[in-house]
This record gives sequence, C-alpha cells and structure tokens, in this order.
Amino acid sequence: MSQTAGRVRIAVDAMGGDYAPEEIIKGAVAAARGGEANIILVGQEDVVTAGLQKEGAPEGLVRLVHAPEVIKEGEAPAVAIRQKRQSSIVVGTKLIKQGEADAFISAGSSGAVAASAATYLGMVEGMERPTLGGGFSSFAPNIVVMDLGANVDCKPHQLVSFAIAGTVYARTTYGIENPTVGLLSTGSEEGKGNELVKEAFPLLQASGLNFIGNIEGNDILMGKANVILCDGFVGNVLLKFYESIGDRGRIWLLEKYPAFRGIVGFLFDRVLPLKKLSYEGEEEGTGVLWGVDGIVRIAHGACSAEHMLHGINAARKAVQSDIVGSLKKEIAHLKEQGKLMEGGHS
Repeated sequence: MSQTAGRVRIAVDAMGGDYAPEEIIKGAVAAARGGEANIILVGQEDVVTAGLQKEGAPEGLVRLVHAPEVIKEGEAPAVAIRQKRQSSIVVGTKLIKQGEADAFISAGSSGAVAASAATYLGMVEGMERPTLGGGFSSFAPNIVVMDLGANVDCKPHQLVSFAIAGTVYARTTYGIENPTVGLLSTGSEEGKGNELVKEAFPLLQASGLNFIGNIEGNDILMGKANVILCDGFVGNVLLKFYESIGDRGRIWLLEKYPAFRGIVGFLFDRVLPLKKLSYEGEEEGTGVLWGVDGIVRIAHGACSAEHMLHGINAARKAVQSDIVGSLKKEIAHLKEQGKLMEGGHS
C-alpha cells in the first residue's frame, strides 16, 4: 500500500508486547479503519494473517510485511539486532530507511527498538544517544520528562542534548515558545544532587536553553518546569510509579469505602480518569524516541489495543509535526550561537 492523499504510513510491530499479536493487530486494524493513516503490519505472515481474519479486516485494509524472527524481552539488544536481522523490530525500522514508511511503532523490547533505530537510521547530528520522552498529562499537561528509560547511565553533556530534544518536544507538541528546563535533583540549590546532576548544571547554564536550575520531585506535577531532565534510571522508575497511581488509588478507595463503589467508579472514570494515566498523553507524543534520524515510537510492553491506537495516532502526529526536522533546526541554531559544539557537547 503506497502513501495516498497525503496520509502518513505507519509501520507497526505486530509481534512486540505482552499481549501481541492479538491486541497489537486489533489496535492497528482500528487505526486503519479510522482512515487517517496507512498501516503496515510487520511480523510472521501466518500469525498476522490469522489475526487479521479474526478481526474481520477486509483484504487490503492493511499492508503485511513478513518478518519471520522475533526479538524477545531479555535478549541483549545489540546482539539481538545483529543476529535477528529478519526480526519484526529490525524489518520495521528499515522500512523507514527504505522510504516505505514514515514512522515505526513497537511495544517490544525497548532496548532493541532503540538499538535498531540508532543502527539503521543513524543519529541526528549533535545527538549522541536516543532519548525517550513523555508527559504526565493528567495532572501536568505542559511537562515532558527526558529520559524515561532509554539511557539508564548518562554523561553530563548527554543531558544537554536531552534538554534540546525536550525543548523541541514542548514547543512542537504543547505550543510553548520558550519552554523552561529544570534538572531533577534532591534540592533546588546549585550544588545539590549526585555527580551527574552537579556536572550537568553548568553545562545547562551555558547551553542557551531556558534553564531555570534544579527542581525537586514535588515540583514535577506543579509544572515548575516544562522540560524535566534526569537519567533513564530515575525517569523510568518515576514513570512506572506515576502509572501505578490510578489502579492503586481505585483499589484503595474500594477497599476502604466498599459501599461507595458507584461513586468511586464515577470519580475515577469521569472526574479524575486516573486509570488512563499510562496512555492518556500518548496522542500528544509520549514515547517518541528522540535523537534518531527518523520517527520511532516505543509503546508500553503491556500494550492493549487502545494503547496501540493512541500510539499510532501519536506517531502520525509526530510525522505531521516534523519533529525530526525541528530538532535538527534547534541544534543548528544553538551551534550558530556558539552554545553547542560539534558532537553535541556544550
């Protein structure tokens, strides 16, 4: 299926995720029926064909690209993408490189997706590593956290490149002209934090970005900074804790006040839709892998059909917003000002 009428072509890893392929295929079919994007399902042909038949998808609704191998969670990412070059993750990534897709989304191994994207698409000049960014839109609609898990160990100058990506994210997604940047630490004063935070602070001050200094954990949902910087270890723990609030809050209230089951349901479904924390912001761009020279999106491992539908919409909007082009322009602008040296070091 070629791109028609300006519609974005989204390649979807049918084999990745805890509930693959059933839920992934279901979400992809829903997106295809929505008609806003052309969907390419990448995976084992017999498995995907059976899934499409189960969903009652008419022939030609989606394009199928055969990928006989599957990279599983727990496999070493760099080794897996070399040894399984016919995996759904590698094949899906290459579709962008080959000009057959405009974006790729997978709920499979995050490390393998990032490694595949960096290897086969390459990095944007000035970005040393890919970074995963996302927002907490339920309570703080104008923030983005970088990094959410792509890099558990970081160097100070890499946080500067993450800040650049986050700035472009907030500008293109939220329409904030000059996003504020905060460094997540154990105290607001300069000099607080671990060695990474202490060494990154002066680099961010000299970056030309709208850096406002350190922020603390209780500042996050208050929106004190639009872009919040941390390494992927901290960011991933933060994300998973945040996502657990909705389900745990509902259970706690039901256990404490069982007679108010109806009120609790109304509260969580209508007033405070906390059960949607894990995907509510995805239409605004959560899960985009920033820094690679192409649009790749990492979905949650526990991805349901509804999650995948949101993720596909996110990928489509990222293409339409030209986030890669915007990132390249921001880096070039900072270099022209002498704020960013070659190789991304500030």
